[in-house]
Amino acid sequence: MRSITVGTRGSTLALAQTRWVVARLKEEWPDTEFRIQTISTKGDRDRAALSKLAAQGDKGFWVKEIEDSLLQSRIDIAVHSLKDLPTAQPEGLEVSCIPKRVDARDALVGKEGYKKLSDLPQGARLGTSSIRRKAFLRAYRPDLQVIDLRGNIDTRLAALASEDYDAIILAGAGLIRTELRNRIDEFVDPAILLPAPGQGALALETRSDDDLCIEVAYAIHDLSTDDRTTAEREFLAGLGAGCMAPVGALATITSGLLRLEGWVGALDGSKVIQASIEGDPAECAELGAELAEDMLGQGAAELVAAAQS
Repeated sequence: MRSITVGTRGSTLALAQTRWVVARLKEEWPDTEFRIQTISTKGDRDRAALSKLAAQGDKGFWVKEIEDSLLQSRIDIAVHSLKDLPTAQPEGLEVSCIPKRVDARDALVGKEGYKKLSDLPQGARLGTSSIRRKAFLRAYRPDLQVIDLRGNIDTRLAALASEDYDAIILAGAGLIRTELRNRIDEFVDPAILLPAPGQGALALETRSDDDLCIEVAYAIHDLSTDDRTTAEREFLAGLGAGCMAPVGALATITSGLLRLEGWVGALDGSKVIQASIEGDPAECAELGAELAEDMLGQGAAELVAAAQS
């Protein structure tokens, strides 16, 4: 029986995602043994430095050590949250599979009486670690106190027991994958809070010359998810922005037509540039690049640069 080692971060969410991936791969490759190996990344070891690292252009704080393990053949397949994966990959590696996406929207979890974003009282304290969420939430509700909240899912949910937060915002997909969907009080409308590019999707990365693992990973590939997230990530790449920038993107496919919406915001919420584009899903990469070029012409470059300075 052949054996394949699957690498991931050691967080509760990363392990839940990877176990899901391995279960799907076993269904397609029942004669293969899959072993999960956890790897500590820079982002896991020094969360306090994430904003500084992003400003310096370091976009690999969640993935570099995992990719190094892949390049050195200590693991055979890497599982990432797609939104954490830089748009440019190291030489010798490729994304061989994008599995079916779960809900891309952000979710609100609140204390008793604080169950909808629109119903939060003036000055309510809302916790999030995301620069994107902060920018768009401040644009939507300048009265809210948007307060830093870092840590894993359990840590963030536990923070609601303190007096520091009335509600928190986090990716709905993380709660779904860790079987905590019941904690979601509201999926936030993307018209209010556009998700991060690739949010809710996973990426299986392999060595470019490993034909077997490429074939194994591709068995659970989802073409529609690939088209949608390719458009979103090409938009992000075209802006020259990283995963810490105040950028949102969401692609949908309806009646054979791909529609991509993109936002870029000022950190203080004073401005949000919004635009959209439609076209053939087969041209997803071109659509993302074209939308980025359009928004750069509207001043998006200045907003991205301000966030990364």
